[in-house]
Amino acid sequence: MATAGQNLENYWKRGTGAIKIRWGTPGDFTRCVRELDKHVGNERARRICAQWHYETNGFWPGDRRNR
Repeated sequence: MATAGQNLENYWKRGTGAIKIRWGTPGDFTRCVRELDKHVGNERARRICAQWHYETNGFWPGDRRNR
């Protein structure tokens, strides 16, 4: 059975939350931070979104491949 954390991660990376963030499009990291900031605060949102950006796109935000 999935934990609450796994369910939330799936929501933001693959579910309805992913539709809001639109991973793989320009501004995806910024949209992620904006959405998660409401729930976990800005600093933690930036860390979480950086990791999820890497996991969904294959490169870190700010990487030269992030065009």
